[in-house]
Amino acid sequence: MESLQHLAYGFAVALQFHNLMACFAGVLIGTVVGVLPGIGPIGTMALLTPTTFALEPTAAMIMLAGIYYGCMYGGSTTSILINVPGEATSVVTAIDGYQMAKKGRAGAALAVSAVGSFVAGTIGVIALVFFAPVLAETALKFGPPEYFALILVGLILLSRLGGGSVIKSFFMAGLGLLLASVGMEPLSGLPRFTFGNLELSQGVGLVPVAMGLYGIGEVLSIAERVSGVQETLRVKFRELFPTLGEWKKAFPPMFRGAGIGFFIGLIPGPATILSTFAAYTLEQKISKHPEEFGKGAIEGVAGPESANNSASAGAMVPLLALGLPFAPTTAMLLGALVIHGVQPGPLLMSQRPEIFWGLIASMYIGNFMLLILNLPLVGLFASILRLPQHILMGLIIVFCLVGAYSFNNSVLDLHILIGMGVLGYILRKLKFDLAPIILGLVLGPMLENSLAQSLHMYGGHILPIMARPLTATLLVIGGVIILLPIIIRTVKGFCHTRNRNLSQ
Repeated sequence: MESLQHLAYGFAVALQFHNLMACFAGVLIGTVVGVLPGIGPIGTMALLTPTTFALEPTAAMIMLAGIYYGCMYGGSTTSILINVPGEATSVVTAIDGYQMAKKGRAGAALAVSAVGSFVAGTIGVIALVFFAPVLAETALKFGPPEYFALILVGLILLSRLGGGSVIKSFFMAGLGLLLASVGMEPLSGLPRFTFGNLELSQGVGLVPVAMGLYGIGEVLSIAERVSGVQETLRVKFRELFPTLGEWKKAFPPMFRGAGIGFFIGLIPGPATILSTFAAYTLEQKISKHPEEFGKGAIEGVAGPESANNSASAGAMVPLLALGLPFAPTTAMLLGALVIHGVQPGPLLMSQRPEIFWGLIASMYIGNFMLLILNLPLVGLFASILRLPQHILMGLIIVFCLVGAYSFNNSVLDLHILIGMGVLGYILRKLKFDLAPIILGLVLGPMLENSLAQSLHMYGGHILPIMARPLTATLLVIGGVIILLPIIIRTVKGFCHTRNRNLSQ
């Protein structure tokens, strides 16, 4: 009952005119970004963070969060109409969505996708209302040692789940931590890694780094690719109504996908992507006609689209309750909180309830806005794909330069932006995952402060910190995560050698 009262307060905050406009701007931009392949929510949030400086922290967070889950909606449009996922979360949707479009059921696929996203978003927000306060209350019992261990394990796990080479992922996380260490040392106040540059004593900002890696780096990558505009299937408004039989098939997967997505969103890693594969696999396994999947099964659209939207709500739980981002997108939200002078963590709910509950309520309002936007205006959003790419890329470069400079009115930030843009381009060519850099940069100061406070508690001795039960448990989990690939390879090698000897 208390949570419902707080949620009512959140709606009172979210329904204020300036917060409503921020929510609308966020979901609209998010939808457009989701339609356009390549830029992604992380790059867009980095580009637009400087524009939020004139807003109150609550409105700023509502707008950036709107971009996050708006992208989940927009990505399905191009997946269904031209078989090009606007976002990685819409890869699975393209499997059956495009096949439905080829059969003349593009409207039905788009409608089910939009309604499924709304249903899942609603369920996700309701679950968020009850999960986040409980977790925040539990987190208040954590001391600095527990927070240090939790952040360290989270960083290890997030780097490990990034895909590709483990060594590459850890190297990227280490680079992010190195960037986070530039500036004033928190306890002594002495400058470090500044090389005598006074401006560097303020540290390396998240905005120019993220803009460079995801904005400039993406523009450089796209510039070397030559691609024409694909033929887009046109959809009329009257074609957006699925048949009664299609609705009957679609509704159960919507609810199952919403449940799966929310709980996967609580796990560190690319939850919105993993949830779509999990939902699709489940629907295929329990279907009476699994042979229809891949040929235009509406369940293959409803389940994954519901899962990715619910996962985006689930990912907000550790961010709001613990102050820990379990995904790169929520790391950007955490960075925006810090930039606006808001202390993230379990005290956020009591110290800044207007942000905590206003953001949660705005997610439901935003999902309703997205439902209204995505059905009648689907043709308009699809036509964005016909915008000349050189114009779009030019605008992105201008936004990056203006945004990076306006952050601190510093020429140094422009140098960081350009340097990170070139680095991002090179790392893409070498198949490195960029997300661990952002995570390391955001979590680095929190990790260092927690360790410093823990050492101060025990007079500089590390063993008493590791002896605390919860800290020890978390550190053991982190060790297992690091050693698990080595153990698996060793066991496989041993089994292979043994089988070969037996066969001889």
